[in-house]
Amino acid sequence: MGRWLFTLHTEKHIFVKPHTDSEHFEAFSAGTTPTQVDPRTFEALSHIGVSTAGLRSKSIDEFGGERFDYVITLCDKAAAQCLSLPGAGEPLAWSFEDPVTSTKPDAFRHTLHEIHERIKMFVLVKNKH
Repeated sequence: MGRWLFTLHTEKHIFVKPHTDSEHFEAFSAGTTPTQVDPRTFEALSHIGVSTAGLRSKSIDEFGGERFDYVITLCDKAAAQCLSLPGAGEPLAWSFEDPVTSTKPDAFRHTLHEIHERIKMFVLVKNKH
C-alpha cells in the first residue's frame, strides 16, 4: 500500500482524501500553515455527496517522523517548502489555482474537480505498476 501526503492550502488539501483509492493507497493531507477551513470547501464536498464530518485543517507537523512514498504539493509555495521533508518519498508538485482568490464561478467546485481528476489519473498509473 502506498502512503501519500498532500500539502498546503487548507481548502485544497481538505479536497484530497475523499478521492483516494483506500484499497491501494493511504492518503493524508496537511498544510504548512493550517487555518480555518473556508465554508465553501465543505459546501463543494457536500454538493457531491462527500461527508465533511471530522474534516479539519491539519499541520504537516502532525505527521513528523512518518514515512511517505509520495509527498504531493498542491501549489507552488508548498512545493518550495515541503519537497525536502524528512520521511518524504517521491516528491510531486501539482499546482492548482487557489479557490479562495479565484474569480471563476464555482471556484471551489472547479478546484475539487481538478484535484479529483488528477488523483484519478495518478491512481490509474500507479495501479498499473
